[in-house]
Amino acid sequence: MAAKGKRLKGAYDNIDRESTYDVDSAVKLIKDCASKTKFDETVEIAINLGVDPRHADQMVRGTVALPNGTGKSVRVAVFARGDKAQEATDAGAELVGAEELADAIQKGEMNFERCIATPDMMAVVGRLGKVLGPKGLMPNPKLGTVTPDVAGAVKAAKAGQIEFRVEKAGIIHAGIGKTSFSEEAIKENVVAFVGAITKAKPSGVKGTYLLKVSLTSTMGPGLTINATDLAS
Repeated sequence: MAAKGKRLKGAYDNIDRESTYDVDSAVKLIKDCASKTKFDETVEIAINLGVDPRHADQMVRGTVALPNGTGKSVRVAVFARGDKAQEATDAGAELVGAEELADAIQKGEMNFERCIATPDMMAVVGRLGKVLGPKGLMPNPKLGTVTPDVAGAVKAAKAGQIEFRVEKAGIIHAGIGKTSFSEEAIKENVVAFVGAITKAKPSGVKGTYLLKVSLTSTMGPGLTINATDLAS
């Protein structure tokens, strides 16, 4: 493990690793630590869930629209033809196309973070499953990324809608803002994200669902926050 630098050591001196913080205190500490860095750090959340993703009835996946966005620009690719392609372009999609877009992706050109498709394009998109799937970019009707309303989907992605999916170890991780955001804006995003995870609780889960919620910044210490308060 790499040794901690002086700044990070100083940050750890100001926190109690064994304590659980309310979200207001955690956000304030994270912003205070980040104020000493030279770039706008990402605020990250990690949630340990009491689920076993190996079972289909315990998979947790969905989308959430963060009220204050992520602070990150999102490049969107859209599979569409004709009027729908024009709607996607007008809504701000960077890449729009059909077979030619699929060919570019097959060649490794994947400079986008969200992929959307109209239902009629899934025959084309389906061939990209081995390429898009492992990167979590495969359009999915359950996530709203296979839809005739491509303009609405593009605008939602640009406005701060993010996807979440539980990992094999039962953890969900996401960037939910920037340390330059106000404390209230970060808190609102935290509450919205945890609320979406809570609503996505699978019916097959028994026992405690939210095991641990941690908040950190790119270069900062991790803080455990009170999951009970957030889930209420």
